[in-house]
Amino acid sequence: MTSGGKNKPLNVIIIGAHPDDGEYYSGGTAALWAEAGAKVRIVAVTNGDAGHQSQGGGVLARRRAAESMRSAGILGVSWQSLDIHDGEVLPSLKARNAVIRAIRTWEADIVITHRTNDYHPDHRYTGQIVQDAAYLVMVPAICPDTPRLEYNPVFMYLQDDFKKPEPFRADVVVDVTPAMEKKWLSMDAMESQMYEWIPWLEKKLEDVPSSPKERLEWLKGFLGGEFRGWVKGLEEIITERYGADYVSKVKFAEAFELCEYGRQVSRGELWEMFPR
Repeated sequence: MTSGGKNKPLNVIIIGAHPDDGEYYSGGTAALWAEAGAKVRIVAVTNGDAGHQSQGGGVLARRRAAESMRSAGILGVSWQSLDIHDGEVLPSLKARNAVIRAIRTWEADIVITHRTNDYHPDHRYTGQIVQDAAYLVMVPAICPDTPRLEYNPVFMYLQDDFKKPEPFRADVVVDVTPAMEKKWLSMDAMESQMYEWIPWLEKKLEDVPSSPKERLEWLKGFLGGEFRGWVKGLEEIITERYGADYVSKVKFAEAFELCEYGRQVSRGELWEMFPR
């Protein structure tokens, strides 16, 4: 898979707030991109050092980094943390410059992040920071220690269910059904989140099995309904991209919205950039 006619692999950077956001919302697409020859990097803006009911600080940050590296290996992508404390993301100059450097270093053709009307302040501000970086990645005097991009990447948003002030509107959808086993295994690698923190928040910690095999099957039941639910409302665009006869085959999908900042592309070009 090449970049917009350029004779190089497509470079994709997925910038999530925490060390599981990129994998959770776009892990299937990331795996399909990697299989097609694209270079994909998942970036966590925070180190996740507050995301647990009984652990925290450096111990948890190191644990989550190790989990994310294992997850990245399963998906066939690379991983990076910008090492901001969990719950402390703000649209600061320091954070913006770190994101600019990450995008430039990866020579990104596509940048994907959260929308700015999300429930979590880290998500919202990560989206804001990436938006603020969208033009500046090309400005030589900004972060001159990292060579500027000579082109503007395509900036995209991850799917969400928030309605105000504007609901998410899919510009491209990817059938990730063939990649779901990799996505499940990538989630399984994040034990601190999938089998401890999230079940604890949902008051289901006692339901988590002890054996690894049983836990994975439990996880598929625990999160499967939400992942399958992402297909709802996407039938029209699935039909447009894959054909009417294909819609019933799509059990799992991930969708993305084109940001009004960054390089603007036609729907046809956008669909060629994303895996099928």
